Amino acid sequence: MHWLTDIIVVVHVLVSAALVLFILLHAGRGGGLSDMFGGGMSGGLSGSSAVERNLDRFTVILGCVFGVTTVLLALRLK
Repeated sequence: MHWLTDIIVVVHVLVSAALVLFILLHAGRGGGLSDMFGGGMSGGLSGSSAVERNLDRFTVILGCVFGVTTVLLALRLK
C-alpha cells in the first residue's frame, strides 16, 4: 500500500501548486484577472465576468480536493 501514499502525495503537490496559481489570479483590491486582460475599464456595477466566476468555482474545488488529500495523508501516515 506504499504506492497509494505516493499517489496521494503527488496529487497533493499538484493541487497545491494549482491552488496557489488560482489564488494569485483572483482580483485583489482593484486588479486581478479582469484588469490583466483589459476588463478594468468597466464600471463596478457590471458584476463579475464568467471567467471570474469559473475561477472562483475552480478555486473552491481545488480547495476541497486539497482538504481531502490532507486528511487522507494524515490518516495514512498516522
